[in-house]
Amino acid sequence: FDPVHRELAAGLSAWAPRQDVDESDDRSACRQWVRLLGDHGWLRYCVPAAFGGALDKLDSRALVILRETLAFHSPLADFAFAMQGLGSGAITLAGTPGQQGAYLGAVARGDKIAAFALSEPDAGSDVAAMSTTARFDADGTVLLDGTKTWISNGGIADYYCVFAKTEPAAGTRGITAFIVDADSPGLDSSEHIAVMAPHPLATLLFTGCRIPASAQLGSLHGGFKLAMQTLDIFRASVAGAALGMARRALLEAVQHAKTRKMFGQTLADFQLTQAKLGEMAALVDAAALLTYRAAWLRDCVGTATPVQAQAYSAQAAMAKMTATENAQRVIDMALQMHGGMGVKVGTKVESLYRDIRSLRIYEGATEVQQLIIGKSVLKG
Repeated sequence: FDPVHRELAAGLSAWAPRQDVDESDDRSACRQWVRLLGDHGWLRYCVPAAFGGALDKLDSRALVILRETLAFHSPLADFAFAMQGLGSGAITLAGTPGQQGAYLGAVARGDKIAAFALSEPDAGSDVAAMSTTARFDADGTVLLDGTKTWISNGGIADYYCVFAKTEPAAGTRGITAFIVDADSPGLDSSEHIAVMAPHPLATLLFTGCRIPASAQLGSLHGGFKLAMQTLDIFRASVAGAALGMARRALLEAVQHAKTRKMFGQTLADFQLTQAKLGEMAALVDAAALLTYRAAWLRDCVGTATPVQAQAYSAQAAMAKMTATENAQRVIDMALQMHGGMGVKVGTKVESLYRDIRSLRIYEGATEVQQLIIGKSVLKG
């Protein structure tokens, strides 16, 4: 990391704890976090400088630092930040100048809430099984029909980057991306999904949803590649979020161990406690090294050639897999160390236990990361 990244981490670490957001209503809180992050300039790291961003291009190290720091203080703040990046990433990569001008600056200011709509009821990791279709009508518009689900920011987003089949028989080679404004006729986002770590999720129903042909994002049938490129940019940042949660769990465990009285001494005085804290610290540092390496690789080596792209994908998969799995273990140990207080609703380790679980699934479950890594190993 260079001085710019260190200053970024220090600035956000000082700012985040001062924000007073009531997170009892996840939808309202997410809107509030987007507003705060936009007003104070943090969302500018989600888009390039040409469109109101902070840096010339999307910087993986900055994304990792921002998500790690936000997740340490509030996983919901991290969610709000991450979705602004993921929901605008495809526009950054493949949008026309008009599309980029209409959406990216608004994302950076927090004026538009973004969303990324890829998953379907029967098409999660298996993107080729997608059944949502997009048909070009004779009047120069596009008709979308189908269902998307598990869509983060569903119901509160101002627009969605939607991936649909424009050539249904062609598998992943027949997918095209579109920008769909939330008020488009034929789009219903009212079916909200409640999950164990509350954040805005919804099912999107497209019924003859009519959008202009100019809403096509990127090349015809180029949607699958665009979706994977977008996810690749942010995969290392998922590891950053998990790292932030693990660091917070370790801090909570250390503080609890130092103050919890037991048998005439503190919990920290027991060798078993010291051993657990040592294991937790090692798991955190191992995840940090893999996470920072993946971010550095993308920023400083690049992904321009097939060899570079394969190397980055494998390293990002290692970071995502290790950081999320290690964070789950660290948080579980922290909760166990808290005893009964660890499962009391409202305590920090209890909420972290719920927050971390989804990170092992979204943007490619652990098993998917294992496959990516394994294929890379076999290729040499």
